[in-house]
Amino acid sequence: MTSAPSPAGTTPTDPFELAARAAARLAERTGAGTHDVALVLGSGWAAAADRLGETVAQFPATELPGFSAPAVVGHAGLVRSIAVAREGGAPLRALVLPRTHVYEGRGVRAVAHGVRVAAAAGCRTVVLTNGCGGLDPAVPPGSPVLVADHLNLTGESPLEGATFVDMTDLYSSRLRALARRVDPDLPEGVYAQFRGPQYETPAEVRMAGVLGAQLVGMSTGLEAVAARHAGLEVLGFSLVTNLAAGVGGEPLSHEEVLQAGREAAPRCAALLAGVVPLL
Repeated sequence: MTSAPSPAGTTPTDPFELAARAAARLAERTGAGTHDVALVLGSGWAAAADRLGETVAQFPATELPGFSAPAVVGHAGLVRSIAVAREGGAPLRALVLPRTHVYEGRGVRAVAHGVRVAAAAGCRTVVLTNGCGGLDPAVPPGSPVLVADHLNLTGESPLEGATFVDMTDLYSSRLRALARRVDPDLPEGVYAQFRGPQYETPAEVRMAGVLGAQLVGMSTGLEAVAARHAGLEVLGFSLVTNLAAGVGGEPLSHEEVLQAGREAAPRCAALLAGVVPLL
């Protein structure tokens, strides 16, 4: 696997040591010794943070070791600590973290850094969300979909050396059942992560479909593997922002993805606002 380059004459920082340093700084900035659940909010999902509860602290992720400024339009690059009220129970402390994509060229350690910080901060659960292309015309743009499993087509792994981790039920069936308590009609599908940044070709989309995918995108899978390795239970949601290349017959654009995300934001926010207090 690739990792972030180090200055000449130095050795790479251990990724778990870096995550621990970031978690310690996070505790200082938020006043919270621990967090319960982490969220990574992809295209179409960012507005959900405003619905979760009271924001106790918010600041640029670059104030924590290991994070860089966002490289993608539509991604805020902020860390938020939110107090989430629960019926009949103590509030949850939710941690919203930004995302680094593998195509940004910062190395797979940077991609996995957020979920490793979440684990070091005490989180038991991580909710990974994304905007994606859909392969099923019956699931139109604007539809949230539960991620049931993934195909990693990036050629990368966040695990280093002889690190063997079971991926059975990676996207927790228990947590998916909780999500269906909020929306019983949620479809689910297999997400294929490509490296990007180019959108998938029609042939690649057909290949993904033959391999069993219903969703295609450029994130989430590598984060989920790192989260499982770090001991987190994973819940995944995709928002279909467009029909994938060759499915809808129209050219793809990043603006189309952003516009679909804006239109679906209220539905996505309501879904997460209902799910997170159950975690």
